[in-house]
Parts: sequence; structure tokens; C-alpha cells
Amino acid sequence: QVQLVESGGGLVQAGGSLRLSCAASGRTFSRAGMAWFRQAPGKEREFVAAINWNSGRTYSADSVKGRFTISRDNARNTVFLQMNSLKPGDTAVYYCASTSYITSSNYYLSGSYNVWGQGTQVTVSS
Repeated sequence: QVQLVESGGGLVQAGGSLRLSCAASGRTFSRAGMAWFRQAPGKEREFVAAINWNSGRTYSADSVKGRFTISRDNARNTVFLQMNSLKPGDTAVYYCASTSYITSSNYYLSGSYNVWGQGTQVTVSS
């Protein structure tokens, strides 16, 4: 089993930047893809970005394209989410997730991921 630990959340003003980190441990060889989802109060969890761990191919939600970038550090078994030009609408708890099977058809579905981190709060003030 893979374990995930997120860090890097916090309070930032609109227009600012944050970088989230998600460190994976355990049976990391079974991991094929990792992703970031977020959930704002009263809303459903939504896809933010994903990365195929082997190929490096990335996917992003339209709402964050051009502002957020997902990347990985193979040696550290860590995935990052660089968030720039943050908006109040980006305020949410951000979750890291891992899957053993990622495709261009399932990367955005929360049900495709079987391991989740505890979440980290991101608050963007106006």
C-alpha cells in the first residue's frame, strides 16, 4: 500500500503563489499515476491535475490551466503542484491521490484513485 502525505498549504493573497508537495512511501512501485483534487465547503471534490508517473504526461483541469503546474521528483517519490495567480475561488482542501492504473480516459475521475492523503488547506484572500 502507498501512503501519501501532503504539505505546503496555507493562506495567501489573491495573485500569490503556493507550492504543494505530496510525498509517497510504501509500495510506490505499484503507483502509475498521481493527482491533485480539491474540495471547497459545500461542493463536490473536483479534479485539479494529474501526472503519469512513468511517462511524465500531465493533465490539468480547464479552470487551472496556465496557472497550476503538476510535476514529479522520481528520486524523492514526491509530486508537486505549483499554483500561481491564485484566486479566491481556488480556496479548498487539496488532496493528493495515487492510482495503479491511469489512462487518458480515467485520470480526472476520483474513483480511479485508491489511495488518498489527508488533505491540506489552501485559502486565498481577496
